[in-house]
Amino acid sequence: MKINKYIDHTLLKADSSKEDIEKLCKEAIKYNFKSVCINSTWIKLAKEELKDTDILVCTVIGFPLGATSTRAKVNEIKFAIEDGADELDFVINIGYIKSKMYDEFTKEVKALVEASGGKVLKAIIETCLLTRDEIIKASQLCLEAGVDFIKTSTGFSSDGAKVEDIKLIKEIVKDKAKIKASAGIRDYKTAKKMIDAGADRIGASAGVKIVGEANEY
Repeated sequence: MKINKYIDHTLLKADSSKEDIEKLCKEAIKYNFKSVCINSTWIKLAKEELKDTDILVCTVIGFPLGATSTRAKVNEIKFAIEDGADELDFVINIGYIKSKMYDEFTKEVKALVEASGGKVLKAIIETCLLTRDEIIKASQLCLEAGVDFIKTSTGFSSDGAKVEDIKLIKEIVKDKAKIKASAGIRDYKTAKKMIDAGADRIGASAGVKIVGEANEY
């Protein structure tokens, strides 16, 4: 298992500088990560830094709360793709799930799937804010709407990925969608547990440390 190709090398802090993004991209090239995951401000910069490599540029949509309007999320996706984004991680409307507004929820996700135009689309369901039943429902609705991944967390809420949540989501999506575990994954041991539980991708800012530890096993 090549752990590096599971990793979306992530930097989403509000105070990230141009130099920080350039460093992130250089690390992604050195360790051959799957992608860099950045705020949309930096898509063009990352695309330039990563040209002539197969490393993808991933960005976030409706981040980190998911409570922006569907129109705003759709436009974010369109502009992100214009700037060169390869993958799009959007935060679901958690309030819709809490309110059992399933028609509205599905309508939004379908609109985002359409706007993505075939680009890889990951739905961040923010598991720490949902009950078990809500995780199941959100995952089912996202799957039915056509997302490519269910992603656990933003890293900006009260908790991150849990092995039990990965296993639960895997039971729902089976092989019809992939799973991205993110937030709180700071070492190889934790990353390996997530992958063993069913994660296909790891979102982490500690990618360099994870790869370094992997070489010790």
